[in-house]
Amino acid sequence: MKSLQNVSVRARVITGSVAVAVAGAVTFGAVAASAAPAPAAAPAPAAKGLVQVDRLSVDAAAKAAQAALAAARKDGQKVSVAVVDRDGNTVVTLRGDGAGPQSYESAARKAFTAVSWNAPTSELVKRLQQTPNLKDIPGTLFLPGGAPVQDKGAPVAGIGVAGAPSGDLDEKYAKAGVAGLAD
Repeated sequence: MKSLQNVSVRARVITGSVAVAVAGAVTFGAVAASAAPAPAAAPAPAAKGLVQVDRLSVDAAAKAAQAALAAARKDGQKVSVAVVDRDGNTVVTLRGDGAGPQSYESAARKAFTAVSWNAPTSELVKRLQQTPNLKDIPGTLFLPGGAPVQDKGAPVAGIGVAGAPSGDLDEKYAKAGVAGLAD
């Protein structure tokens, strides 16, 4: 065994450092283990001026989209279905087998238009006769095929369908999606 005089200064410093670190860790662990848990923070006061908005859940949006797509399939139609939230953000989009490439975006725009005005897009097409500038609003599509989803008369979502040979059929399927939420 080497005597302490034969061990280098560097080795003695490292050994001492390790010993201090171990002693510190043991002491800190003992203190931390015996410390009382921190008291629960008091709840923050509610911010003023907040507004609560009802929205469809993702599950409800998917259910509505599936109901619209099923109604179209039953009639042999190949469509896309989009469900948007109250703010017009897409929640669910389903592109049915064989649906045209343009139907995906058209369905989303019809849904956005329906929720924005809280009206079926077939009714909004009629409003274009008095106010043709409406069609210039970004993200909208004033063609039949969009239906709002309402709660107590207020819009909470929009369903848009595109791809059937007529807008009336698209809107029929969008309304089937709305009706699917009642099941």
